[in-house]
Amino acid sequence: MSKSQIEDINRNIYDIKNEDNYDFKMKKGLTREIIEELSKQKNEPEWMKEFRLKALDVYESLELPTWGPDISELDMNDIATYVRPKSKLNSSWDDVPEDIKKTFDQLGIPDAEKESLAGVGAQYDSEVVYHSMKEELIQQGVIYTDMETAVREYPDVVKEHFMKCVPVYDHKFVALHGAVWSGGSFVYVPKGVKVDIPLQSYFRLNSPESGQFEHTLIIVDEGASLHFIEGCSAPKYNKVNLHAGCVELYVKDNAYLRYSTIENWSKNMFNLNTKKAIVGKNAKMEWVTGSFGSKISMLYPMSILNGENAKTEFTGISFAGKGQNLDNGFKVVHNAKNTSSLVNAKSISKDGGKCTYRSLVRITPNAGGSKSSVSCESLMLDDISISDTIPVNDIETDDVIFSHEAKIGKISDKTIFYLMSRGLSEEDAKAMIVRGFAYPISKELPVEYAVEMNNLINLELEGAIG
Repeated sequence: MSKSQIEDINRNIYDIKNEDNYDFKMKKGLTREIIEELSKQKNEPEWMKEFRLKALDVYESLELPTWGPDISELDMNDIATYVRPKSKLNSSWDDVPEDIKKTFDQLGIPDAEKESLAGVGAQYDSEVVYHSMKEELIQQGVIYTDMETAVREYPDVVKEHFMKCVPVYDHKFVALHGAVWSGGSFVYVPKGVKVDIPLQSYFRLNSPESGQFEHTLIIVDEGASLHFIEGCSAPKYNKVNLHAGCVELYVKDNAYLRYSTIENWSKNMFNLNTKKAIVGKNAKMEWVTGSFGSKISMLYPMSILNGENAKTEFTGISFAGKGQNLDNGFKVVHNAKNTSSLVNAKSISKDGGKCTYRSLVRITPNAGGSKSSVSCESLMLDDISISDTIPVNDIETDDVIFSHEAKIGKISDKTIFYLMSRGLSEEDAKAMIVRGFAYPISKELPVEYAVEMNNLINLELEGAIG
């Protein structure tokens, strides 16, 4: 293969496999008995067990989606829904078992924490194995812990918000999540508190033929602000793994939240994640997301703008290579006057990979004076890759400013020729174009926040060429 051709990224760091050495692994499948055993293993309160069982009933009543990628290969009878690693929850990194600690060390988690993070949570398979937060945030009343601890220690807050933003009947895999969720993060930022340094959670799936179903619940109270970073990765196996997490975000009046994600699952992963935010008056919700890896992805973060002058921005990129079908996008509902949304989505496809941008913009009749601007650009690096844009724009009032722009194209031979005439090799010219295309996204992920996240982008965009 010549150096000018596009190759798969070097995933050596992310494809590290530890021995499947667990404390407990649920038998494969999805039954009432399995749900009851899961709840028993976690020593949960009765109300959570009943919630799980009701979610299972909803899951069994719903059909698989038929409008997106083919997910018929996914068989829950082949998936273990709960894997407890041989580690308790630790507040000191030194207490994490060596094999697990080595994996996170190689992914850059401890360095990122020391240099630039206010708090870190690390999940391995189905349980959080490490969690810490700076003392000054604790003194300000900020709560950052794992979801299991939140269920025990803050039951009233959890009951009020848990799967209210994302109800179990939203779709089949949300119902699945409600039945088998495990791990994840709980964050509460009190009124008026500004968290100036980001919090980060990292999710690592190691066990083959299993699923990860972490639940993230973040409440940013009135006038408060937060930047939360999420990273995900898994080694490659020959059989299907499943990721069906859930993110619920509550951004109260005059509050601000940025939620940054890099998903770098392996190419045997079905990534069927769900993320949604409810945004209050004069509040702002920002999404920054990179979707790399996974065999199939169906992920459409959503902002519901319920308060007047609420704002949301989405900045995202997908990179699909051989054998990948990444069906991603964004949804926004304008429910109040003078709300605004700004969407900037990009995708890169190569070696027959498929990227689809699927979106919804709904401006309701009571959302007069609202503004929405959507821009999606797709870059195909060869003649066999696929890129589609499937927008749905439901505008129910005339008092609105709305624009949608979509561009799909290939690397220009003229541009390559020009750059080569300036002294660049063909592969360097192509790499420069790809990096330039991705720059508006990558610049939103500052290197000082989490080194390993930027490494994911660099591996995709630099290691993909030559």
